[in-house]
Amino acid sequence: MINKYAGLNSLAFSLRKGLFYIHKRYICCTGMKSLHHGDIYLKSNQTVVLIMEKLLRVNMSNLTVKEEKVPEAYKDLGGRGLTSRILLDEIDATCHPLGEGSKLIVAPGILSGTKCPNSGRLSFGGKSPLTGGIKEANAGTPLAHKLASLGYKAIIVEGLPQGEGYHLLHISDAGARLEPAGELAGLGTYEFNSRVRGRYHEKIYCICVGPAGERKMANAGISCNDPEGGPGRFAGRGGLGAVMGSKKLKAIVVDTGKTFDAPVVDKEKYSEASKKFARILRENPVSGEGLPLYGTNVLMNIINEAGALPTRNFRYGRFEGASKISGEELSARAKARGGVGAPTHNCHPGCVIRCSNIYPDENGEALCSPIEYETAWALGANLEIDDLDVVARLNRICNDLGLDTIDAGGALGVAMEAGIIPFGDGQAAINLLEEVGKDTPLGHIIGQGADTVGKTYGVTRVATVKGQHLPAYDPRAVKGIGATYAMTTMGADHTAGYAVTMNVLKSGGYVDPLKAEGQVALSVNLQVATAALDAMGLCIFVAFALLDNPDGWPTVLDIWNAKNGDNHSIDDIMEMGRQVLRVEREFNRRAGFTPAHDRLPEFFRREPLPPHNTVFDIPPEEMDQMNEQFNMIK
Repeated sequence: MINKYAGLNSLAFSLRKGLFYIHKRYICCTGMKSLHHGDIYLKSNQTVVLIMEKLLRVNMSNLTVKEEKVPEAYKDLGGRGLTSRILLDEIDATCHPLGEGSKLIVAPGILSGTKCPNSGRLSFGGKSPLTGGIKEANAGTPLAHKLASLGYKAIIVEGLPQGEGYHLLHISDAGARLEPAGELAGLGTYEFNSRVRGRYHEKIYCICVGPAGERKMANAGISCNDPEGGPGRFAGRGGLGAVMGSKKLKAIVVDTGKTFDAPVVDKEKYSEASKKFARILRENPVSGEGLPLYGTNVLMNIINEAGALPTRNFRYGRFEGASKISGEELSARAKARGGVGAPTHNCHPGCVIRCSNIYPDENGEALCSPIEYETAWALGANLEIDDLDVVARLNRICNDLGLDTIDAGGALGVAMEAGIIPFGDGQAAINLLEEVGKDTPLGHIIGQGADTVGKTYGVTRVATVKGQHLPAYDPRAVKGIGATYAMTTMGADHTAGYAVTMNVLKSGGYVDPLKAEGQVALSVNLQVATAALDAMGLCIFVAFALLDNPDGWPTVLDIWNAKNGDNHSIDDIMEMGRQVLRVEREFNRRAGFTPAHDRLPEFFRREPLPPHNTVFDIPPEEMDQMNEQFNMIK
């Protein structure tokens, strides 16, 4: 039976019996066929609102916007899994990251747009101007839920405009259109977000680039809003803001009241599994106690005590002033100063961990939000700066310009190494970072990231892998994270395989961080699991509970199956992660990467790190052999 239904793309049906397959304007009896992703189950006495998933293709060359049907090969993909797959399929890996052949992909996770806890991660993918390889960076933001609720599986931005003007992509319940950015071009992210709401209304949410992205600096990130509308939720790493800026796309403006409207096949089972997952997260000592109390910066004192806090451009593993820039100090100041300050808050609706924060100035006004652990380290201990207010001001400058704070701190550290400014001088660091906003030649060098600063000034002590600066864990004292830095497709990236879990925090077991044994296997297993989490749209901090609680992964599996009406297994989740890594390694292979690129800078192997006086001694051959399993796409 096929019945034509009059011209509606979004319909509500209430059926008394049977199982039906709905596809846009048709209803057709199917029996018990497995259906998902817009092909919605309708069971007895259930009402389902049909939201068809679609791709949105934005061509900046001819300024056209069109919706496309999701290819069958992409229907089980989301987040990082989808951004990386589209990049491999659609662009030449040898193209210039800022050229016409390059593309920017935006994709919410598989579980985004639903009330699954901590599922509001939004992935951005492109060829990195910083590394020259594939890149995915994600941010926790309401925008992930909103785009998924509108049915957008991915946004593909391609081509280069002919004119000089910048554009906005406006997305609403009615569809999508490009319009001139006009006077909004050139603005920092704070003023942009304020003025764009004047153009539209106060409840608009935005993805935007700052001046660093418009000037195509290799360290430019992409700003997303937090629930309060602030611009500090960044997909920061890898220079994807420069890719967006090269397209002359100032912002994506999302205008909808929808948040949790993505389709769910079995709502009862989904709700039950989601509530169980929330309990699992809240009962874990890291995701349920430490992070909600002090935020990510709770790690400052922990990593310092472990002797793994990179200090003075990776010369030492401990910093005397660590407690002055810690999560505990941030919490105390936020409470004492009052006003809008918040020691912790959520970065998106549905977050139960609440590890973000709003740091107030002395008058209780928002100075910046958030100060993450990585930022406090990069702009603090790394530079021997122990004043949290200085760290906050540096953070705000980065947010406003649209710079990744890790590589910005790395660039300042290399500049200090070169003698341009002294270590520990907070005001000098502020002045130098402000050069980026002034568009001076020196500012452009700093804005390109640590690798460029090192090459410009002949500094050899530059802590980068594939051109991207190392985050806040010294690989000589946390060797599992060192393996991740070296092996990941993304350049040095702690989130790609967060071995700190077992090396330091002892979640899910313990692998001695000072020994080489077991670190490569630990890193690879975490890289696989993390790639799956990124595809799901789940926050990396759920990993602590997944490692500690045997019900963790099975509960995620129940949520996935209930959402789409599938019957996946745990191995299907892990295979998803493995396939993401295969796709990314294939892209990098086509771009010219070899095993020789999977290496840490040589000073990590030669120079012992106080206080443990260890070097990074994992054999390169062991990493190469482990990576071989990801060299063939299935």
